[in-house]
Amino acid sequence: MKFAKYFFIFLLLSLSSAVWGQAAQAPAPAGTDLLPNIMMYILGIAAAVLFIVAMIYVVKVNQFLYKRVLDLEASKSGVQLPEAPETVEVEADSFLTRLRKKYWEDAVPIEREHEILSHHDFDGIRELDNSLPPWWLNLFIFSIIWAGLYMYYYHWGGNGPSSAQEYEMAVERAEKEQAIALAGLGQQVDESNVVALTESGDLSEGELIFKNICAACHGPSGEGTVGPNMTDEYWLHGGGIKNIFRTIKYGVPEKGMISWQAQLTPKDIQKVASYILTLQGTNPPNGKAPQGEIWVEPVAVDSTAAPEATPEVQ
Repeated sequence: MKFAKYFFIFLLLSLSSAVWGQAAQAPAPAGTDLLPNIMMYILGIAAAVLFIVAMIYVVKVNQFLYKRVLDLEASKSGVQLPEAPETVEVEADSFLTRLRKKYWEDAVPIEREHEILSHHDFDGIRELDNSLPPWWLNLFIFSIIWAGLYMYYYHWGGNGPSSAQEYEMAVERAEKEQAIALAGLGQQVDESNVVALTESGDLSEGELIFKNICAACHGPSGEGTVGPNMTDEYWLHGGGIKNIFRTIKYGVPEKGMISWQAQLTPKDIQKVASYILTLQGTNPPNGKAPQGEIWVEPVAVDSTAAPEATPEVQ
């Protein structure tokens, strides 16, 4: 039994060291208070202590039940069990034994349970008016203390966030995540939904991209060299933002123009295509001769508009 006692003490110290070791190694998240973390560590240590105490009670109960079984078997068989030899020196009770006896001093032993039987009867079941188990009573007291600390920290002291504040923080986090997600969707531009950009910042970035990768074939002003002129109204592969976007994205391999979708993001392609539209009619010097066909932007038809009345023939 001494080995079991020392083993449980060693287990308690090991669990406590592990809990505080994690507390020292894991830094508290930014914007959080230290007190909730300390309360979690205290709760973990308390749970470890309760577990060890419960294991001690299990060992004690098993010993008691084993002795009772031996006594019952001996009484049925009529065999008198040998009495334990008398010891000259009586070993003093350990601290845990003294503590257990103190907790259980009000408990009535099994031999005298008939003295505390209740007078009422429920279908042959009678109730014992015995003291509460100390482990249950201690856990109940600990729950009351924990509830008081919780109420003070989160409600009366104003230190921890309330339910309303937690909801507001959750909404704020959701809005930030939504903004990040929408910013990512900004890259989901293709030739079917692209629109021309008009902001000066976007056009300036488009101009920078044009001069870095397009000017070699189309001239720094879009006047055309190896590639066609970008400043007139003639287009080889269609004008307008969607056609220009498609041409830059997929390229024209048979004419020597590579696909730029591996080097440029969809947003960058949209910016440079929008900048190319601003070159229309600038008429730079040394412009290349027109190539292709005149492009006329199709007029969008409003399907909701009422059809015009046909004049009646007389």
